[in-house]
Amino acid sequence: MDNRCKTCFTNNYDWLLEKNPLSGCEALSFCGFFNRLIDNGEIKPTPEIQREILHKLHTLNGVADPYFEEKQQSNSIAFMLYGEWKPKVLISANPFNLALRLAIAGNIMDYGANQVFDVRKTINKTLHTDFAIDHSAALKQSIAKAKSILYLGDNAGEIVFDKLFIETIKHPNVIFAVKDAPVLNDVTVEDAKATGMNEVAEIISNGYDAGSTLLKKCSSEFLDVYHSADLIISKGQGNLEGLIDERDPRIFFLFMVKCEVIAERTGVPKGSLVVYNACQTI
Repeated sequence: MDNRCKTCFTNNYDWLLEKNPLSGCEALSFCGFFNRLIDNGEIKPTPEIQREILHKLHTLNGVADPYFEEKQQSNSIAFMLYGEWKPKVLISANPFNLALRLAIAGNIMDYGANQVFDVRKTINKTLHTDFAIDHSAALKQSIAKAKSILYLGDNAGEIVFDKLFIETIKHPNVIFAVKDAPVLNDVTVEDAKATGMNEVAEIISNGYDAGSTLLKKCSSEFLDVYHSADLIISKGQGNLEGLIDERDPRIFFLFMVKCEVIAERTGVPKGSLVVYNACQTI
């Protein structure tokens, strides 16, 4: 694990332990497990390490969904903004572009990366900033051609902006995939239904509870949908981490670059807005 990832993990779990304190013995047990896992030499994807740490914390404090309140708050904020922005999308000269930018702006709502963020400020930035990698024209063409779209969801709050984007593209066959159980502030089936995503897409679980799409761990039911989809829209850094090496021409990654590790991997500055397909020319 990159040392910068270790720092991010440490900050995140300091915050979680302050929110849900452990007893002295439990805290020692957790800290020992945490340090062994992030310091050992075994190569695992970062989302897989995150999953194991969250499972350990759950066994100690019994909190199944430690980000429940944050997810509820994120959805509440996003619904308020949805009410403001949907009319603007409908009358926009370019509804696709505006809804796409709002969907990417929603990616800031990520408690795994930051405990504090300003969604309004991020939307304003997104509307006035060029994409660092811009394959949006190819995405629009692919949506028009696709018979089926698999949309890989990311975070609570963000999902409301995903819903607006899906409403805007008006595709008749969108399948929205979520995590199988609570992990960070990623959405589950229950979270997705609470936003009304089922009104614009079919909701499925990917069969695994890591903060990414790790194909080797996903259910056979999900993989059937994954392999048969004409187009895959992948939201967020977590899903990017699990799929970036696939180099699948069907996958378009929509995300905001939130750390230096991903900035180096993608070759664009931290804070950049990205619409990326591996088979397009940058």
